[in-house]
Amino acid sequence: MSKLSEAFKKRQALIAYITAGDPDLAATEKLVLALEKAGADIVELGIPFSDPLADGPVIQASHQRALKKNTGLTAVFKTVKHLRRKTSIPICFMLAYNLILQYGPEKFFSDCEKFGIDGVIIPDLPPEEFKGRQEWVDLIFLVAPTSTDERIKLAAEKSTGFVYLVSVAGITGARKNLAENLADLVGRIRQHTLLPVAIGFGISTPAQARAAAAAADGVIVGSAIVDLIAKKKFSAVGKFVAGLRKAIDA
Repeated sequence: MSKLSEAFKKRQALIAYITAGDPDLAATEKLVLALEKAGADIVELGIPFSDPLADGPVIQASHQRALKKNTGLTAVFKTVKHLRRKTSIPICFMLAYNLILQYGPEKFFSDCEKFGIDGVIIPDLPPEEFKGRQEWVDLIFLVAPTSTDERIKLAAEKSTGFVYLVSVAGITGARKNLAENLADLVGRIRQHTLLPVAIGFGISTPAQARAAAAAADGVIVGSAIVDLIAKKKFSAVGKFVAGLRKAIDA
């Protein structure tokens, strides 16, 4: 069992997203440790890209801030190497496939194993286009509310670690309401896999996190955390994540 799958065995997993290099990589390293201390079970590091596919304005802006600091994959791998001296928390990369192509797919996945990356989420890589499996690094595919049964089956069968359920159609960002049929969507995924299911996109309050956790095995929160970082409210990040943790566990 992978470290990602194992993280869901202890409790409903809380996955916290931040953009690597926002505001800089030294801060990213400190934030990962703060997220773990506050109760996150997995950290998702977004790799900055000039044209992120699925991200709303909050995360898009964080990518631009990181790019201004020349944050690239090589530097992020080095940051994770430093982190691995201090923590074993599972870490996922979320990035555009173009970045992997530029880096070199074989070298990319080799370096993921070398530096301690546990999973990779590639929003613009359809499961149909991925051939084979990565032996040491989990690859997580996305399922959307609009996904057909055929696409759900394929994404579930190709995923390792967990399956990422997008809670609402559209881009990342806070929402007032989540989809009402989340439990049904989770059930459709579970028809095809025993992997945990984590719900992301739009979750920004403790109440929403609790509702999503009740329907699935884990919750992914990103834009609300990134917004605090954008406002330089670094001390508030840990408090916010601790509040999510408390709500999920209630």
